[in-house]
Amino acid sequence: MNIREIREKFSSDEYEISFHAEKERYAEDIKNSDIENVISNCEIIEVYPDDPRGTSCLILGYSEERPIHIVCGFTLIKWLRIITFYIPKLPKWIDERTRAKEGGSDA
Repeated sequence: MNIREIREKFSSDEYEISFHAEKERYAEDIKNSDIENVISNCEIIEVYPDDPRGTSCLILGYSEERPIHIVCGFTLIKWLRIITFYIPKLPKWIDERTRAKEGGSDA
């Protein structure tokens, strides 16, 4: 899983957004334009090889200077699957790159 693959799948509309991700997106007021901005300037900051859904990763990107995290992986047919979106903040995150000690995972 790498940034190039993520961007290619997104730009070719070979992606799906989970129900959970849609709920979180609305709760965090993340718009479609934010998703496009994040994926166009993102970096992988964590990889989850043991995710029961299959290998996934946490990407960090920015939209209008607001940091946004996206957890994503690939489906069995190699589509990008967006698992969740969120704004990194306390109590789980100290900043967009640093987990709080008792932060857990939003994945």
